[in-house]
Amino acid sequence: MSYEIKQQDKFKYIEEGNGEPLVLLHGLFGALSNFQNLIEYFRQYYKVIVPMLPLLEMDILHTSVGGLAKFVNRFLEARQLKDVHLLGNSLGGHVALVYVLKNPERVKSVILTGSSGLFENGMGDSYPKRGDYEYIKKKTELTFYDPKMATKELVDEVYSITNNRIKVIKISALAKSAIRNNLGEELNQIKQPALLIWGNNDTITPPFVAREFNRLIPGSELYFVDKCGHAPMMEVPDEFNAILHKFLKKLNEPATVT
Repeated sequence: MSYEIKQQDKFKYIEEGNGEPLVLLHGLFGALSNFQNLIEYFRQYYKVIVPMLPLLEMDILHTSVGGLAKFVNRFLEARQLKDVHLLGNSLGGHVALVYVLKNPERVKSVILTGSSGLFENGMGDSYPKRGDYEYIKKKTELTFYDPKMATKELVDEVYSITNNRIKVIKISALAKSAIRNNLGEELNQIKQPALLIWGNNDTITPPFVAREFNRLIPGSELYFVDKCGHAPMMEVPDEFNAILHKFLKKLNEPATVT
């Protein structure tokens, strides 16, 4: 399924469906394919928006989690979006958290899956190894419980990024920024309803990270998915969509009077 990439000023994005805005933020090696099942399902009920995050296009001084959160702010302002449901995977979850902490008035709910912001296993000190296709293939497979999810197309995409010296510098800058930008002491400020959907077999942000997010974000809901790694919306899309849809529908139900 291919989507029209729209452009407004310098912002490129996908926008499908109608209703409340559901904004999706991808991770460091994220692509539109990561969210295809999610877009197809939720476009029936929501306005699903995927901004193209300029992970490798920002100048090096602004190549950081904070720089990306500012970009998201400018994008949402340009599109005049309010009361958004903000969903982020991996680094995208980290960006979502920084954004909601600085702009709580724009966010109706926050959804995290495999998010950084507390702890994550990077690709290792030697990463990225330029020119070593097998190494990149093995590291990409570690994202998933089922290594077959790391298709040749996906591996080729990661390989092309890691084979470019300037892009490697920016990836390293973002990874270091994510490690430095630990949100442990700030998460108790989040007042929005929060949903955590986590792979039980996530080796990058392991299950204990999800439990810590759950402990630190007041009133957050945590769901673990078995036989699933770092990208549940790709690996177990039906289960992911069912959990998310139930959460979003509950937000719009009138409060019961006791």
